[in-house]
Amino acid sequence: MSFAHDLGGLGPYEAKDLHAREDEGRGLELEDGWLTELSPSTAHNFAYRRIHEFLEAAIENAGASVYTDRGGDWEISTPAGIRKPDVFAVPTKVMRTALEARDAAPIPGHELLLVVEVVTPGRRSERTDRVRKPKEYAALGIPQFWIVEIVPVPRVQVLVINDETGAYRLGRRAMAGEMLEVDVQADRPFRVRFDPGVLTEF
Repeated sequence: MSFAHDLGGLGPYEAKDLHAREDEGRGLELEDGWLTELSPSTAHNFAYRRIHEFLEAAIENAGASVYTDRGGDWEISTPAGIRKPDVFAVPTKVMRTALEARDAAPIPGHELLLVVEVVTPGRRSERTDRVRKPKEYAALGIPQFWIVEIVPVPRVQVLVINDETGAYRLGRRAMAGEMLEVDVQADRPFRVRFDPGVLTEF
């Protein structure tokens, strides 16, 4: 993991420090008082954009009142601080409230319907995506957490919250050449369906 030392290298930091940077904290998350750098790549970005497309289409087809976004433009509050998921989905009314807010307050993590992180082995953020974020997202009660891998073979694991333990369990899994079908609960439930192989097909 890489720490983004700023403001003289003195920590711990708060959300206001993240936003006070010249770059307004782009490409950074706040974890336990430290600014950590995200480590995207072209393949990583292509994969989450495809997933976002599938989510948008499924939401539109179902007529669900759900907003989905991609690429870390929105901040999500978690027990560790601030995360910027690759893709997330949230009820439209929650997003409307966030847009109307006058300050830069993050979206409350417990409001999310699902969150997606694309993991690339060997990247600095791999351990965070595999170990830290599942715990944080489960603690918030986010119903689904998708872990997406693009190497060596595209694969998606859908973790669903266990209401009894409060932890995630494996719900569905598919790799390139298989069809992944995931139902997402919302005001109007919607089904996302795709072959993970398309996540690396340019």
